[in-house]
Parts: sequence; structure tokens; C-alpha cells
Amino acid sequence: MTVRVLRADGRPAAPWKNGGGLTREVAAAPDGAGTADFAWRVSLADVAQEGPFSRFEGVDRVITLVDGPGMVLTVDGSAHSVAERYAPFAFPGDADTDCRLLGGPLVDLNVMTRRGRAGARVEILRGRVALPAPAGATLLVVVLEGSALLEAAGTALGRFDAALITGARGEVLDTTGVAALVTLTGAAGTL
Repeated sequence: MTVRVLRADGRPAAPWKNGGGLTREVAAAPDGAGTADFAWRVSLADVAQEGPFSRFEGVDRVITLVDGPGMVLTVDGSAHSVAERYAPFAFPGDADTDCRLLGGPLVDLNVMTRRGRAGARVEILRGRVALPAPAGATLLVVVLEGSALLEAAGTALGRFDAALITGARGEVLDTTGVAALVTLTGAAGTL
């Protein structure tokens, strides 16, 4: 098993592709990839104003509300409420998407995968959970609330800390709050 710890305090804020907000990249593949050439990318975004989302051709997205009152996303003309914390919402990144805030700024977890190169599944974990070990997949654990411990690795994680894991056989996550488990698959899903 390989575990790479990604601490929240080491993430610089960067403007969105369209300049409408800020994002902090948690992890991406390949390492060092930008917004034009990633196979997958996971970030935490600060959404402080309403307006259009950046368009990413050939990309699938999963957004999970972490903090704040939520938003309504209008995706290709269809409105979707994203107001429940920790409820992943999937949509195509190349769709025309507009955001209306439901009472103020928010923070969301944003998972993006390039179609044909990678795929992702986002699950919300609470309590003590044995992590799956799917062949050829990479796991990314992001603590959204409270703290967590990767028992076999002996790794403690605080809020917004993350761990990128390959070969997770026997690994157990014990969280005092809420964590997101992102299972990344495909040719670029591994480290």
C-alpha cells in the first residue's frame, strides 16, 4: 500500500478558469497537469458569487456541497438544487452551467474526470469504514468535517487534509466527522 498525505495548509488558492471564484487543488493526474491536460482533478472551491461555471470540454464533474447554504445549478437549461451538504451531484462539465447562490458563499468539493481517460465515484463516509481495494484504482480520501485516522498507515488527517492511496488492502478509515472517498479508475487513475 502506498499513501501520499496531502495537507490542506499546503494548497495555494488559484482563480477559476473563468475567473469567477477560487479553487484549491487537492490532487490531479498526471502530477503537474493543468486545467487543459488533466486526466482527473479534485479540488475544493470557494463560490462567493453567482454566475457561469467554467466550461470543460470532454469532462465529467461531481460537485459536493461542503459548507454554506447551497446553490441552484442550471445545467443546459435544467435547474438542480445543490443544497444538501455531502450529497454528490454529477453533471457534464461541457454543459452550459450557471450558478445561483441560496443565501451566501459556499465551499464545494469538485471532482473532474476526462471522458475516455478516467472515471470517478464519490462516496461520503462516516465513522469507521474498511476502504475498498479495487484493482487498478486510486483512492483519494478528503476529510470534509472533523478529523480521521488511516489506521494501517498510522496517518492522522485534519479538516480538508487528504490521502492518495493505492493498494488499500486492509486499510480502515476512522473518522470523527465526514470524509469523501473518491475512487479513481482508468489508465490515469493510478499514481
